Amino acid sequence: MDAANPTPSVVSFYYNPASLRRTLQPQQVGGEEGDRSEAVRFTGAPVQTITVEIEIDVTDQLQDGDPAATKLGALPQLAALELLVYPSLNQVNQTQAQLAGGVMEVSPLTAPRTLFVWGDKRVLPVRINSYEISEELFDTRLNPIYAKVTIAMRVLTYSDLDGGNREYFEFMTYQQGLNALAAQAPTAPRAIGADPAAM
Repeated sequence: MDAANPTPSVVSFYYNPASLRRTLQPQQVGGEEGDRSEAVRFTGAPVQTITVEIEIDVTDQLQDGDPAATKLGALPQLAALELLVYPSLNQVNQTQAQLAGGVMEVSPLTAPRTLFVWGDKRVLPVRINSYEISEELFDTRLNPIYAKVTIAMRVLTYSDLDGGNREYFEFMTYQQGLNALAAQAPTAPRAIGADPAAM
């Protein structure tokens, strides 16, 4: 979502849900080995990294005679994903105009807001950390017709964002959703095979 463009750019894709990997690194202090004086304390939300492998295959569209797939293969889908890690050309041109106009200090280009949507329970603001493409099959024009894209993203949390930032509230909504889901998990000690008297 680019501030200069009110219409969000949506990139939808087919994927194997089993390919999504998440890591959470707790952000905490205290409880170090040999230090009994300080309790474990959270310093913020965990650092969560999501890695997803996307498969782009236009062979069905080619069999159906789709004109875009016939002319370009999977290039449009790959381009839409790749642009997630580029500054917009409008920003680049504005920066160049400022430099040519004598502005001594130009701030870094602002990345557009990027949301990773994996169903209605996981809508997360993210920063793209890496983007890897493996193009595996090509047509006679050397357009890729089958490709695998691996995208690694870092989830932006309220620990990373200012309270006036829209992504701040998007992550808060996500954590509220986690609370609601966790409330539906079995909580009775006997449900997990524990003896309540021993706890």
